[in-house]
Amino acid sequence: MGELRIRQAVRGLVIDEDDRVLLVHFEFPYRSLWHSPGGGIEPGESHHEALGRELAEEAGLVGAEIGPHIWTRPHIFPFLDGSHDGQEEACYLVRTRAFEPAPQMTWEELRAEFVDDVRWWTLSEMAASSEMFAPNDLPRLVAEIITNGPSVAPLTVGI
Repeated sequence: MGELRIRQAVRGLVIDEDDRVLLVHFEFPYRSLWHSPGGGIEPGESHHEALGRELAEEAGLVGAEIGPHIWTRPHIFPFLDGSHDGQEEACYLVRTRAFEPAPQMTWEELRAEFVDDVRWWTLSEMAASSEMFAPNDLPRLVAEIITNGPSVAPLTVGI
């Protein structure tokens, strides 16, 4: 077996002044889940440039101040198009004022990337939900960041 083809990606844990979290819903053929906005880093882009682009495309958030790198999430899974064997995500904290999500991409373009919804969640909604989140323990991770602030060094989190 050859070396794994791992895509480098970024995500933004977007939290508003009421401690709501902005999440994107992915509807894959094999499962659905809620995840923070983000995606692959294009050639020549820095982490911050890629995250700025992704936040605008998926949520309509432009010019956000990108905070600290809060966690890294490596995971192996076959991309549906066969291009990669997994992804390593660097997640950054993004504190912002509440806004109505208005993606710059069309819903047709977003659905082609398996995105079918973007919405704000409260911690209590996340904790009470039977929905799947990524990382799986996202409600706990968000609660820790809201309560204690980000850790000094980025954490490595599971799937």
